[in-house]
Amino acid sequence: MQPNYNYLIEKTGITFPVVGFYDTPDISAFEPSKTAKACVFAYFTQWEKGKSVVLTQKQYGCPGAGSWLCNVKTRSREEYIKFLADEEGLKVNHELMDKWLDVVKPYTKEHKNLVIGPLRPDQYKFLKTVTFFVNPDQLSMLMIGAQVFTSPTDPEPVIAPFGSGCMQLVSLFRDLSVPQAIVGATDMAMRKYLPPEILAFTVTKKMFEQLCSLDKKSYLEKRFINSLKKAREIPV
Repeated sequence: MQPNYNYLIEKTGITFPVVGFYDTPDISAFEPSKTAKACVFAYFTQWEKGKSVVLTQKQYGCPGAGSWLCNVKTRSREEYIKFLADEEGLKVNHELMDKWLDVVKPYTKEHKNLVIGPLRPDQYKFLKTVTFFVNPDQLSMLMIGAQVFTSPTDPEPVIAPFGSGCMQLVSLFRDLSVPQAIVGATDMAMRKYLPPEILAFTVTKKMFEQLCSLDKKSYLEKRFINSLKKAREIPV
């Protein structure tokens, strides 16, 4: 059952829709939807309208999403290295880009459809990650929330790995069963689709459940967050 996230949204003041990444056998529950024909973040305004975008092995929008979300070979390894290192300058040389490709693996689909869009409580069993679109203040609020349940010996609760915007939605988590978050929307290629002050905070299902369990005894009602809101002239 999908946990209630209303309190979390109310206390952080997040205004953009909370978006889920689903791996599902049936897209009928996600209507209205559109088939991906571009970068998934090009559908940001559609998410605001309650619509979802669907990716399949045949229709995945951009080559990056095809490679990293749908495991479709859209370029040879050599072509990827030249494109990312030489054309885009994202690594200083081919050797480093080659090593990166050795480590990072595409998402492994369980069903034929990937759906990205507003949360659907009745489809919670197919949910893989949840993304909050946040300003820097809200990002700090969620990052604290990600730390609340974490021991120093646990995996890092928040990471900011190198990769495409769509990879940051799911592929860059090494273990989706671990409570963890990615600071995303740091890919320059997709930032044009978002307001300039907005980043993404993508969490695994377990981390989402932890964040939703925060209550009035947590930092969400304490002095630090209240003083920040007062400085921004936001009602406490």
